[in-house]
Amino acid sequence: MSLLSTLNDDMKQAMKAKDKDKLQVIRMLKASIQNEQIKAGRDLNEDEELTVLSREMKQRRDSLTEFEKADREDLAEKVKTEIAIVEQYLPAQLSDEEIRQIVAAAIEKTGAASPKEFGKVMGVVMPQVKGKADGNQVNAIVKELLQ
Repeated sequence: MSLLSTLNDDMKQAMKAKDKDKLQVIRMLKASIQNEQIKAGRDLNEDEELTVLSREMKQRRDSLTEFEKADREDLAEKVKTEIAIVEQYLPAQLSDEEIRQIVAAAIEKTGAASPKEFGKVMGVVMPQVKGKADGNQVNAIVKELLQ
């Protein structure tokens, strides 16, 4: 079942349950996916849908960080709720240990030995963890292991 049909089904359930927060987030996700389909001129494959979801999640995490810096707890709580809803549509997230294993394998594969080769390692790691790990988390682990 495609992500769009899942979103449509969940949107109907949210309407019936009168869950306005969930309905709003689902509509935003659906609109983002449909916009990408229009740009591409075709239906998106799973990987492209995952890219859209990851982008939506990143936007919300960035917003959360900014709201917390500005001491706007009211807005931060709203964004936390949105993040929880978006997470339902993303694949299970990798643990730090699993990310470390992937990064270590990438370092071995690329032969990277110094922080200067950070880009090489990230280029190998990111496609493997796409949608399964936060980029900032991966970034930190790569920097740590290249030290």
